[in-house]
Amino acid sequence: MAFPLTVNGVKHIQAAPLGVICMDSFKEQGKKVDERLLKLYTQIDPEALPNKETFMINAKCPRFQNGDAKGIINESVRGLDLYIVSDVGNYNCQYNMFGQTVPMSPDDHWADIKRIIQAASGKAYRITVVMPNMYGARQHRRAFRESLDCAYALQELQAMGVDGVITFDAHDPRVCNAIPLMGFDNLMPSYQILKALVEHQPDLKLDKENFMVVSPDEGAISRNVFYASELGVDMGMYYKRRDYSTIVDGHNPIVAHEFLGSDLQGKDVFVYDDMIASGESMLDLAYDLKSRGARRLFAGCTYSLFTKGIEKFQKAYEEGVISAVISTNLTYLRPELRMAPWFYEADLTKYIAYFIAAMNHDVSVGQFLDPHKKIQKLLDEHRDSRKETQLDLFD
Repeated sequence: MAFPLTVNGVKHIQAAPLGVICMDSFKEQGKKVDERLLKLYTQIDPEALPNKETFMINAKCPRFQNGDAKGIINESVRGLDLYIVSDVGNYNCQYNMFGQTVPMSPDDHWADIKRIIQAASGKAYRITVVMPNMYGARQHRRAFRESLDCAYALQELQAMGVDGVITFDAHDPRVCNAIPLMGFDNLMPSYQILKALVEHQPDLKLDKENFMVVSPDEGAISRNVFYASELGVDMGMYYKRRDYSTIVDGHNPIVAHEFLGSDLQGKDVFVYDDMIASGESMLDLAYDLKSRGARRLFAGCTYSLFTKGIEKFQKAYEEGVISAVISTNLTYLRPELRMAPWFYEADLTKYIAYFIAAMNHDVSVGQFLDPHKKIQKLLDEHRDSRKETQLDLFD
């Protein structure tokens, strides 16, 4: 059954019937994506889904006791526009190996994605891999005699017949140069992050006098320039001085953070990066910004990993150093993080569903890649609500 989607007066027909395989690593978010898709396709054609209960395809990757695995698809995928969704960073997924419980690593998740692609046996009309947290993304370039994991992973997908990859906030989007003839969509959760911030902090004054954006390092400049430009506020940045003669936990340790920017006194500060891993760099910045007179600090990131736990962030919150961390649900969030009073979660499942629907109908995705209009509308509503609150208080 075809679902015609009308965009700007132009009717688009499905490229092929839609099917979604959601790996165990993304099951919780996948249910929401499926619900969004069902609701959306019902709105597109109310009479086309009389007996349709899900777009999800039943698939799994069972393991043998020695750790070997295989991919199984339990229903036909012939002729489907197939989307395989996986969170390669979900360490909460586990399996038994020689009587021991083993958490799944990114390598395990990556191998399972390839197993499911093999199980499809080339029968799908089109295969798109949705990896919000791109596999090997932090190993995106070669500085010495070292591997190029991300580039090679993309080339593997291309060799297996995958038509495209969808990811979010790639560590370095230039890695798409490894696959110039394959689709590579790098989405940014800019609107959803900002929406979560203003919803939880309605008293924010988003103007030059009261608000400032700060980039945590030179690598995150483009992300923070975007926010500063949209908000019309000043931007500062930090330069990370590293010790390149030493390697600790896989990277060169930071010697000092050098700040470049205007006066922070009395201003709320927003710092955005693609991920918070151990969180040590973000905490160093937070304490330094506070010492420079910043009023409140809001840390934003696409992926909140917290590899060393949340205790230090909890302490910083109690000391008034950090006011909030805003992050997406694109990767696994540990329960204690979700319950923390300083953590704001931005839900991206609606965005993923809408993007899949657009791809399924071969609609231009430019509107999804440029959230300018949605952000400006959000800011206008936020400013109007502040005016109403001030008038109510005055009355």
